[in-house]
Amino acid sequence: MTAKGASSGLPQPDSQPRLDGLFADEAGNGDVPECQTCGACCSYSSEWPRFTMESDDALDMIPLQFVSADQRGMRCEDERCSALSGRVGVGTACLVYEVRPDVCRACLPGDYACMTARAAHGLE
Repeated sequence: MTAKGASSGLPQPDSQPRLDGLFADEAGNGDVPECQTCGACCSYSSEWPRFTMESDDALDMIPLQFVSADQRGMRCEDERCSALSGRVGVGTACLVYEVRPDVCRACLPGDYACMTARAAHGLE
């Protein structure tokens, strides 16, 4: 499998508010969402979970059933990553968390991408 660059599909702000090394929420009150009760970023856009800078060895660790047919990103069912289990906004888990791609590692709780995905799902 070969990594190919692609845009994230999520809007990128010029700057993001920070709080104690984490991103603050859009309201600026510092509340950081809990990932395991959310999952919005993993079910926001089928264009988002694309491989970027991963080595071939790192990509080979992701089980093929979760990789898209073109091998450029994670396989999605509609807008949801196939490696996401559970119910968005209630309780979720990543089935490939330990070997997830860089794009998934880059989305941090409460950052701009997180809050954009949460808003799209009606999660505040």
